[in-house]
Amino acid sequence: MENFFTLQEQFLENISHKQRYLLEEIEWSNRLIGIKGARGAGKTTLLLQYIKYKLDKEAESLYVSLDNLYFLENTLVSFAQEFVLQGGTHLFLDEVHKYPNWSRELKLIYDQFPKLKTVFTSSSILEIYKGESDLSRRVVTYNLKELSFREFLYFEKNIVLPKIELSELLKNHKEIARKTKTETGTIIKFFRDYLKYGAYPYYMENKESYLQKLNQTITLILEIDFNVVENITYQDSRKIKKLLVAIAQSAPFTPNIKKLSERLGVQRGFLIEALRLLDKADLIMELYKPTKGIGAFTKPEKLYLNNSNLGYALDEKNVEIGTLRETFFANQMKHIHEIHLAEKGDFIVDRKYTFEIGGKEKTSKQIQGIKDSFVVKDDIEVGGLNVIPLYLFGFLY
Repeated sequence: MENFFTLQEQFLENISHKQRYLLEEIEWSNRLIGIKGARGAGKTTLLLQYIKYKLDKEAESLYVSLDNLYFLENTLVSFAQEFVLQGGTHLFLDEVHKYPNWSRELKLIYDQFPKLKTVFTSSSILEIYKGESDLSRRVVTYNLKELSFREFLYFEKNIVLPKIELSELLKNHKEIARKTKTETGTIIKFFRDYLKYGAYPYYMENKESYLQKLNQTITLILEIDFNVVENITYQDSRKIKKLLVAIAQSAPFTPNIKKLSERLGVQRGFLIEALRLLDKADLIMELYKPTKGIGAFTKPEKLYLNNSNLGYALDEKNVEIGTLRETFFANQMKHIHEIHLAEKGDFIVDRKYTFEIGGKEKTSKQIQGIKDSFVVKDDIEVGGLNVIPLYLFGFLY
């Protein structure tokens, strides 16, 4: 166990002080907390930052990654027991999906060590409530999204701006935009940078090689995470990669399941399941109209890549600005608001607000006469009436 304490100190020495939005939103007093998120979103850093900057100095904490070779021959329960016997109070478990009996043993830890607080991270693919043991009454889960545009401005330029609730943004966007312009200056340039390389914190390591690293991350999700969590074979993961590339080349993509099945040489059921997994892995967004029921075998009505950076990574030569705008808007809404395709306009949010997305020449013709409707324009710094700058929707978290 001493080796783990040594590793933890090494990690803490090099951890960044720039913190993600979720650090302040988690109710850390809960006994069992699960943090899900896409590979590369910053889950490991979040745990280490909490230990270093937020955890009570009297607490005895330990961070471990469950892909450590130690756990090939030792159980998580026995490890937790030894930690508690040594006075441990807070256990932080990274990559829990890589441990075969994660669900059952987390339940045992929760039941056997009532004074121990446990926080774990997992792939966004993992269905925490469908493990072999019932954790539904024990675990509180959170989802860590990619960097918002607001966070990117902080990470990139040390510009600190407040998070804005959607209702406040819709009501006071003109005043908010004016204040933002004063704080940031050339906001449109920063926004263009964000669309290309600002979604994942590791862009700061090297911007020139970022898209290459993002492609490698995509491959790891498809070939490693899909296999570990869903038992997807290497051959099938290659087919799913072809599907992802096809979506990237045509997004927003209206799937023709029959043609796609023939093109990829797979059955309809496999294709629907592949789309579901890509959505859970935060690689694509499946969107439906609000009136349509979503069943296990229902095909989505439109597909987007999960964020604009993925478009550059998968098909940089054919990136289309209109698609990037819509992708950005949908991504910033995902997980924090309910978003659907609109009958008129592009999107309807929380089944109430209708949005039409476009460049600075976009008109309100498509949404004329619709209550609570807004034109969201790129390439403008300040709007007016129901016209709102696109970049402001990057301040929602």
